[in-house]
Amino acid sequence: MANMIELIKDLRERTGAGMMDCKKALQENDNDVEKACEWLREKGIAKAAKKSGRIAAEGMTYVAERGEEAIILEVNSETDFVSKSDAFKNLVKTTADILLKEKPGCIHCAKEKTESLFTDATVKIGEKLDLRRFELLQKEEKQVFGSYIHMGGKISVLMVLEGNVSKEDADNLAMHVAANAPLYISKEEISGEEKEKELAIQMEAAKQDPKLASKTEDMLKKILAGKVDKYFAESVLVEQEYLSEPGIKVGAWLKSHDARVLKMIRYVTGEGIQKREENFAEEVAKQMQ
Repeated sequence: MANMIELIKDLRERTGAGMMDCKKALQENDNDVEKACEWLREKGIAKAAKKSGRIAAEGMTYVAERGEEAIILEVNSETDFVSKSDAFKNLVKTTADILLKEKPGCIHCAKEKTESLFTDATVKIGEKLDLRRFELLQKEEKQVFGSYIHMGGKISVLMVLEGNVSKEDADNLAMHVAANAPLYISKEEISGEEKEKELAIQMEAAKQDPKLASKTEDMLKKILAGKVDKYFAESVLVEQEYLSEPGIKVGAWLKSHDARVLKMIRYVTGEGIQKREENFAEEVAKQMQ
């Protein structure tokens, strides 16, 4: 066993292929590393592995519901050109189906479950493809999923609600979340540490404002507390004006339906990933090579 581990390590370093692919390659070639390297190249696996160092910041997010279960996920590609292709969209949908069935407990487990799928897709599509993140949700029979996919997957939202709300109501609220980007469902979710951090930011800003220089300490505290409350109110779902019913806050709408939001997830494609700058003509030229 120790010898096999060393062989797998050696093969991975030489080809960049995944552990399971290396193990299979060695088994198929009587533990001959050189032949295993050739086997991986013939299968296109080594070629796919060479793309692993590239930046994949485009792609799409996606939501799928299956009865009492649902998933939200993000799959990345290198270019927007590829992310709009049918092959890429099918990859994302197939990935969602596999994860809903297998229910992996972490992103590393999910990547193991879909390793061969992504290897094949990388070879066919010609770009680095990456399953970046996902979350599986379950609901009870009387609860309802709210979901919304914006601009072909640039933004996706998945929610769980309970109360006197229909599927259409829940989906409309998910659309609101997509558009207004709340960070919290209610103020209770905001930690004391986050409030203190924002207060410190407001205090620094106040030092630069001559209008606040003449205020007493007590008055300044009240003003800054108000600014902190306003900042967080804009990021709290129940404090936002409801997109579907202008003039009414989401919290009031939920109360009128004797409902509440139990879970809220919002994904934006590529958020937090440093993207390279590349024009459309260059993307097309790369696909034609």
